[in-house]
Amino acid sequence: MLPSNMNQTIKNQCARLIGWMTGGREPGSPRGPRSGACALLGLVGGLLMGGCAGTDVLDPVHRGPFFVPKNQTGESSMGNVRRVLLLPVCGGSVASPEVAAGLDAVFATALQGENRFEVITLSREDCQRRFQAAEFCSAGALPHGFLGRLRQEFAADAVLLVDLTVFDAYRPIVVGLRAKLAAIDGSRLIWSFDNVFAADDPAVANSARRHYLTGDRGGLPLDLTPGVLQSPGRFAGFAAAMMFATLPPVVPPQAVAAAAARK
Repeated sequence: MLPSNMNQTIKNQCARLIGWMTGGREPGSPRGPRSGACALLGLVGGLLMGGCAGTDVLDPVHRGPFFVPKNQTGESSMGNVRRVLLLPVCGGSVASPEVAAGLDAVFATALQGENRFEVITLSREDCQRRFQAAEFCSAGALPHGFLGRLRQEFAADAVLLVDLTVFDAYRPIVVGLRAKLAAIDGSRLIWSFDNVFAADDPAVANSARRHYLTGDRGGLPLDLTPGVLQSPGRFAGFAAAMMFATLPPVVPPQAVAAAAARK
């Protein structure tokens, strides 16, 4: 049996269809000057609209379950961090340099979308020229004086490293992400993250589709979001957005000072 709200939607569509077919007259009154072909077209359109509405209600993208990343830690707030340097995505042995480079802009866009601080990026070319390496792993050793040089040249408060721990571009797509946000003076680790996003996990699939739902549909009844589960780039964009959403919240400097004074 269909839910009551679905039945009402279909009834509304049928009522509008009848009005269209009768030229705006009540059902049972003389027909307006609509052609048989137009009436048939209206009938098909009405049924499709009713079907789309009914499918929308039952689609798990609206009902869940949804994925919640669990393996992350962070400070209670961003504190005085106002400018963050994002390093190139590290593909390591998991993804080719070309794949990792193609994801740099994806992760930068997702981080900027959080609006928590100013984001500046270090290109692979500049990283190679400065440090003789195009990328650095968050779990590996950094060159001597690395953070100090970044601090001097970019005037950043913190540096963010992102690694691909898993990357399978074929269905089902799987993307594993590890990231660390550290104060650029090396004094503390502000935030860390390590989770795997698998498209064949229903909760992950629902969350990925919901992430793109508004932008993809553009007000139309047609839902194109299942395509994210077949696109490695868009799926990685969803994973990046979900990862960066777990960053510590921004707290005004005055609130930070007041909290410190109370300790």
